[in-house]
Amino acid sequence: MTKQIRFGAVLILVAFLAACASTNKSGSQSSTDGTGAQTSGAGGQKSAKELEMEAQKAEDERRRQQMLSETVVYFQFDSSAVDDQARAVIEAHAAYLAKNPNVSVQLAGHCDERGTREYNLALGERRSQSVEKLMRAMGVTGNRIKTVSYGEEKPVDPGHDESAWRKNRRVELVYKR
Repeated sequence: MTKQIRFGAVLILVAFLAACASTNKSGSQSSTDGTGAQTSGAGGQKSAKELEMEAQKAEDERRRQQMLSETVVYFQFDSSAVDDQARAVIEAHAAYLAKNPNVSVQLAGHCDERGTREYNLALGERRSQSVEKLMRAMGVTGNRIKTVSYGEEKPVDPGHDESAWRKNRRVELVYKR
């Protein structure tokens, strides 16, 4: 739905710009690029394609910032596999780390209360290592990543139901400067 809204907004913007570009008040030279969109002339106007690219860059940056605000990656029961939603968050953080070489991150693995203490410590470690492995594959050097497992020792929700357990199956990304 948001892609449709965004696409509609871009189309409206393109139509508006095409209408505005049809009158050349500055007397500058301009031409079309074969698609009917006006290209940059001496007046400094941008083509519809350029405006669409700028809008896409702005949207990508907004999404990247939104992903960076998410510092927790969640997991399914008894799993250390990273799903697509978590992968997007990890990619955004890996890009941030690539741009900020003086920043390091601690990946803290957590589990819900089910399972033995030893099993949960091992599962929390596998979860933090899964995130670390992806970050390394995305170019983050290993000396900037530290993994730790807390198992079931630090629940974010002390409840004893699926809702609480879902919140406790996680890896938290904690930045160090």
